[in-house]
Amino acid sequence: MTDATSPLTSAVSLPFETRVTQLGCWPLCALTPTTLQVNLGYRCNQRCAHCHVGAGPERTEAMTRATMDAVIDAAAQAGITDVDLTGGAPELHPDFRWFVETLTRGGAQVTDRCNLTVLLEEGQEELPAFLAAQRVRVMASLPHYNADLTDRVRGQQVFARSLQALRRLNAAGYGQPGSPCELVLVYNPAGAVLPASQQELEREFRAQLHAQHGIAFTRLVALTNIPTGRFLAFLQQRGNLARYMARLERQFNPATLPHLMCRSLLSVGWDGTLYDCDFNQALGIAIRNGTTAQIQHTPIATLAGRTIRCRDHCYGCTAGQGSSCGGVISN
Repeated sequence: MTDATSPLTSAVSLPFETRVTQLGCWPLCALTPTTLQVNLGYRCNQRCAHCHVGAGPERTEAMTRATMDAVIDAAAQAGITDVDLTGGAPELHPDFRWFVETLTRGGAQVTDRCNLTVLLEEGQEELPAFLAAQRVRVMASLPHYNADLTDRVRGQQVFARSLQALRRLNAAGYGQPGSPCELVLVYNPAGAVLPASQQELEREFRAQLHAQHGIAFTRLVALTNIPTGRFLAFLQQRGNLARYMARLERQFNPATLPHLMCRSLLSVGWDGTLYDCDFNQALGIAIRNGTTAQIQHTPIATLAGRTIRCRDHCYGCTAGQGSSCGGVISN
């Protein structure tokens, strides 16, 4: 169902749900979840121009220890071993290390979505060594290998500080050949365009970062900017919303529908509310399972087969090669 109050409604020629219905693919139904993406809170040491949850230093929302316990229990009961931690800057949560240690002790592969500069904050000096000891996969956001383009999105001197953080991760074993410590760079375009080929971007980043700065990484994923949060505000301020949505619509790729991350990923908000994805969380569109579902009271196994709640921002995940938290999803 299209939300008549959404600014995207007037910016698209055909609502996303209608487009999918015409293809005979509606409803989009969830599979058995294999990944929990857990938002630990909106506090962050940065205030990025494209942040879809509006994170920043002034935000105070944070997951309680009781909700973290519920996440641990739910993952164990459902046999989920892929837990993806996000924020804000998840590392700034006071219980971050306890949470990671408890999850890994239970056999989970933990992913930390890291903005890099958080590694330079006071009290985080030993964080790279901790992450390496726990074999945490680090998904590190780096808008570009060019300093000006990165600082334009993230703030002055962020590129230089990001390089410093990458060197600390490399020194801890991340991104090195044969190392079990994965360092995955996350690329977003700086403006209202779709990302270039993920494969080509990885080759370009690898060559430039190695030649100019001696930085190594495991792989790169390219994400499309989804029109929510600050990126939506940016599009509106520049008068580019209609143009960007038209681009996403033109690039709609039906081959992405079976592989969308919302099919097998379950997003857990900082307060325990469950969502189909992190973008729906940013928009307050909780899953429907009779009533709004909470991780504390909802067996994950009961959520397979539910209808995914789609809106017009979903054109972002289905444009071109598609986009998910793990990068492109279709050739």
